[in-house]
Amino acid sequence: MEPLLGLLLGLILVVASSAQNNCTCVTNKWAARAQDDSGNCTCTLVGSNHKVDCSILTSKCLLMKAEMIPLKERRSWGHAHGLLDNGVIYNPDCEDSGIFKARQCNQTNTCWCVNSAGVRRTEKGDKSLICSELVRTSWIHIELVHKKGSHTFDVSDVANSLKDLFESRYKLHPKYIADIKYNSPLIKIHLKQNEKTRCDVDIVDAAYYFEKDIKDDSVFNSNSKLTVSVNGNALDIEKLWIYYVDEKPPEFSMKQLTTGISTVVTVVILAAGFGVTMLVVLKCLWTRKYGKVEIEESGEITTPSLELP
Repeated sequence: MEPLLGLLLGLILVVASSAQNNCTCVTNKWAARAQDDSGNCTCTLVGSNHKVDCSILTSKCLLMKAEMIPLKERRSWGHAHGLLDNGVIYNPDCEDSGIFKARQCNQTNTCWCVNSAGVRRTEKGDKSLICSELVRTSWIHIELVHKKGSHTFDVSDVANSLKDLFESRYKLHPKYIADIKYNSPLIKIHLKQNEKTRCDVDIVDAAYYFEKDIKDDSVFNSNSKLTVSVNGNALDIEKLWIYYVDEKPPEFSMKQLTTGISTVVTVVILAAGFGVTMLVVLKCLWTRKYGKVEIEESGEITTPSLELP
């Protein structure tokens, strides 16, 4: 009888150990995994102790907060990263729902208002600054440049492959993928989301996960590197631009801006493996072309031109 009890106890320990190992947050490598007394797997985000649903993407705000954890506190979590916004790196404040708080402040009590992508859209002030609302980023324009090779990709094949990627990997509803255009080696992806339901993935989160994947710093809890492929042929991305466009105009001082400003965007650029984020302003022209005006805060920044369809 005793050998049988010992065997059963051993099996229980093996099953418990296996269940613990399988307690993994697939969509977020920054989530600490644990099991409660009932054997249910719970995931808590490093940096905020915020419980996350590992069946969906984690919000950009919570991810940024986790990425700002000092290296000494991370143990095996990875390298230190933060959002570079005109030379300013900050640890964001997030609502309980995971979205950015409308007002963000740094350790020197300097504050500013942000959009739903966490990008500054007003002048900086002190703790008395009031941000009445979180302005939504309703449109995202992504530009990719792949390395030139001997293989020629079909326009429809490239579009279908990228649509499948956003739908399957990032769970973004196809209705938010407004358009994908391809003119080798340039790819343009338009994401548009004026409003979303509670269950929908935010285009800001999908774009951030995509950006991290392209930079080979995936948020997913997997050692495998994302390979963008078209009909089995790798689409080797070497440059990336991401433009975040708000549904309302910015509130910067006119001393800094040129007249006729309609939209503020953030540009995330990836070139040769390095990411650079800069704040630029689009000036709307009747010809449907947009010329960008730079905001000089930490040195001169030169940005590429962008022509919208």
